[in-house]
Amino acid sequence: MNLDWLDDRLLGEPLREWMMALAIAAAALLVLALIKWIVVSRVGRIASRTGTGADDFFVEVVRRTRWLLVLFPVLSMAAVSLEVPRLRDLLKTAAILAFLLQLALWALVGINFWVGNYKKKRAEADAASITMIGAFGFMGKVVLWSVILLLALENLGVDVTALIAGLGVGGVAVALALQNILGDLLASLSIVLDKPFVIGDTIQVDNFTGTVESIGIKTTHLRSVTGEQLVFSNGDLVKSRIRNHKRMGERRAAHMFDVVYQTPAEKVARIPEIVRRLIDTREQLRFDHAHLTGLGESGLRFEMVWFVLSPDNALHLELQQAVLFDLLRRFEEEGIELAYPTRTLWLPGEGGTERRFRA
Repeated sequence: MNLDWLDDRLLGEPLREWMMALAIAAAALLVLALIKWIVVSRVGRIASRTGTGADDFFVEVVRRTRWLLVLFPVLSMAAVSLEVPRLRDLLKTAAILAFLLQLALWALVGINFWVGNYKKKRAEADAASITMIGAFGFMGKVVLWSVILLLALENLGVDVTALIAGLGVGGVAVALALQNILGDLLASLSIVLDKPFVIGDTIQVDNFTGTVESIGIKTTHLRSVTGEQLVFSNGDLVKSRIRNHKRMGERRAAHMFDVVYQTPAEKVARIPEIVRRLIDTREQLRFDHAHLTGLGESGLRFEMVWFVLSPDNALHLELQQAVLFDLLRRFEEEGIELAYPTRTLWLPGEGGTERRFRA
């Protein structure tokens, strides 16, 4: 068979070299197609039955690989053996642009995968952060495409130095003008990631108390106990000391009371034990202490402290009322009189007698 035609030249290279380069490119594409088919069809079925997300992410990355974007890098590598500088430079530039675009598609898979997993995990527990994470995902995509565009322009021979400098100066000016908004934006990210509170939590900020209704990019809305809506900027919330009442494991109750000085000493000594027994009879309460803490102006001052083993404020009020009612009944049975602000005046009377007045 006469194969002399293989020695004919095209752009200075024998046809044999051209056919060899095309064969290498075809073989590389065939191997890549086989790998993609195995990963998507076989590995994809296995990944769908596992509980981990890494294998799903890998399969999705392979699935988003585009043949047109793979073709140019393969042709560029196959053309290395050809002594056609102009063609090699052209294919190299096309390969770099195709690789940057394919890299952007892979990065988009990563962003979408992260946002999707976050939404799936937080759909019920933290619905407010889903919208915010979606917004940050969109911002991440904008930044990604901006970087890809700048790299593509640089590889096309465009001088992007002045463009980057201009964007930097403009960015600084915009940041200074919008520093409060950007501060709230970053604060919202801090709230989403750190989670000092979520929707439905009852929180106290300074002297304001309310239930969290929504967490936005710039502000957070609370519904106060008196009914009005409270709006806080996220920046102010991050700087404030926040008390999250919903995350309390238990509630502490402390009360002071006075008994009159005329109470016999043996009855005074029994008061701490009376308080202890009243509290220990209830399973939802945990006794802490009851002590005579001082001698007040009107009576003997006692302090009693217990804990409600639940953060429920309604239960706390109900049990507090029950304990105080029982305490009043026991004091009545024991003949112990509670003191109230009084003054006793001793005035001299006729014949050297004294008269006492209580006011």
